Amino acid sequence: MIRLFAALAAPPEAVERLAGLQHGLRGARWRPIEAFHVTLAFYGEVREDVARDLDSALSTVAGGPVAVALRGVGSFGEGRDQHAVWAGVEANPQLERLAEACSAAARRTGLKIERRVWRPHVTLAYLRRAEPVQVAAWIQANNLFREPAFALDRFGLYSSWRTQAGSVYRLEAEYLL
Repeated sequence: MIRLFAALAAPPEAVERLAGLQHGLRGARWRPIEAFHVTLAFYGEVREDVARDLDSALSTVAGGPVAVALRGVGSFGEGRDQHAVWAGVEANPQLERLAEACSAAARRTGLKIERRVWRPHVTLAYLRRAEPVQVAAWIQANNLFREPAFALDRFGLYSSWRTQAGSVYRLEAEYLL
């Protein structure tokens, strides 16, 4: 079994600006810059043979370059249960179509995709027992974050490996749009 997801990697020009947000929140486990991505579809634990089928299905996804604009910051969870802080990604029809195409590719291979509201973002840090006041202060201090839109002409299939230092991601396949 291999844990997989489809994602857009943050380009170098955005990575530097995103990394600039990674301060001022005590206890945050800041993600390494090579982990910055926008998840399009999370597939979970997948058998190797199904992963090969998924790779084939994803290779048929097309649509041309996708515009991605970073806008604002936020957190997942509430109160002391806040578990991550992120930079927002402005949703747009191109991006939504790409995410849906990645989910449809999985369904064609027999995978069941979680049906939760998709909120495009780049995870900056994971939190444990966060102080709500500190998280709110970090969000307020960074909420005006904006990065001009950039066009991405490829997405990837990534594996996720859990380590004591946190999850490590590896690009398994890349697809041109």
